[in-house]
Amino acid sequence: MREVGELHVKGDEMLWKYFRFDRFLSMLTDSRLYFASANQFIDPFEGAVAVQLNVPPPDPRYAEMESVERAFFRLKRLTKISCWHRAAYESDAMWKLYAGEHKGIAICTTPDRICSAFKPFRLEPEYDVEDLWGGPVQYVDLTKVHMRGVGMLDRFFFKHRAFEWEREYRLAISVRMAEEFGVPVPENGILVDVDLSALIERIVLGSTTTEAERATVAQHVASAGLSDRLELSTLLGQPRYV
Repeated sequence: MREVGELHVKGDEMLWKYFRFDRFLSMLTDSRLYFASANQFIDPFEGAVAVQLNVPPPDPRYAEMESVERAFFRLKRLTKISCWHRAAYESDAMWKLYAGEHKGIAICTTPDRICSAFKPFRLEPEYDVEDLWGGPVQYVDLTKVHMRGVGMLDRFFFKHRAFEWEREYRLAISVRMAEEFGVPVPENGILVDVDLSALIERIVLGSTTTEAERATVAQHVASAGLSDRLELSTLLGQPRYV
């Protein structure tokens, strides 16, 4: 894995990924992790180098979208991204946002584990291996800073400061060069082979999963040889008042 940007994290820092039930089982069954295209994210500022405030007077530079800017917008689909949350503990907010009100599963890993877990990715067997990039997202007030000159990959490791609460760590694969060489590129995401045993340090079941769902997860986790890493959310603990 190659690092992006000037910020670095420790190799043993805890990273979390929150899944909905079906997405987790799919990953466990196929040993592949989904990397979404940058144009699939809900964040309207994804890949932006500035944020224009809709207040008078209008900024003449953005009276209409320049042709170069339109090209950058279309090329977002050529960057495939996997998002992780940097935290020592599970997050109630992340459960609600990504796993459907705690009805999901989270996995924990570290940058060191990521380096050893991901297998070479090729769009086609005869094509070269694509580089896997990783690094923490830097949060910038894009209403005040115009990040001109930021590369097509680096821009996805910067986000508007309003999203700083995400504390995001990203993995990215750029397939821009592949498309330039005529290799067909999926419009949406890609699936990347991964050694789950090397990747996963812990598997945490959300607090509102049913007994039947927990049994299903336990069965799949056992088949993958990861039963010793399965645990329940701390939000299932019993509150005590005296």
